[in-house]
Amino acid sequence: MTDREFMKTFSGLLAALVALTVIIFVVAQMVSGSKKTQVAQADGDVVARIKPVGELVAAGATAVANGVIPSAQAANGKGTYDKACMACHAAGVAGAPKLGDKAAWGPRIAQGNDTLYTHAIKGFQGKKGFMPAKGGNAALSDADVKAAVDYMVGQGK
Repeated sequence: MTDREFMKTFSGLLAALVALTVIIFVVAQMVSGSKKTQVAQADGDVVARIKPVGELVAAGATAVANGVIPSAQAANGKGTYDKACMACHAAGVAGAPKLGDKAAWGPRIAQGNDTLYTHAIKGFQGKKGFMPAKGGNAALSDADVKAAVDYMVGQGK
């Protein structure tokens, strides 16, 4: 084979490979172009799947997140009780006096509201049980805790 024949064969092979590459490129563009609308629709699905579970909303100076009760919403004691206190006081967990149990609340009520407020806000370890500070929800304001105590005392009289 001479150099001239080699160059002719090599040039033909190179031209065929370039043509094949162009054909593959065109076919790939046609295939991927048809899926662009499907990808655009799927983007909405992806956004929905990776959306955060909770949201943070500002209510005045109080930050509100999942499980945190803002002062404006928890102004009534029943609301705070339902969201934070019920977990223990409905079932008597860790010696917590059950809501409405007059025998259990009587001696506590006799100590006075100030003592009950202090124990509820700062926490208390007694002979019969344990009260975590603010019922274990540090995001509660003192006013929320006092309102919940007033509600429970009212139910225990």
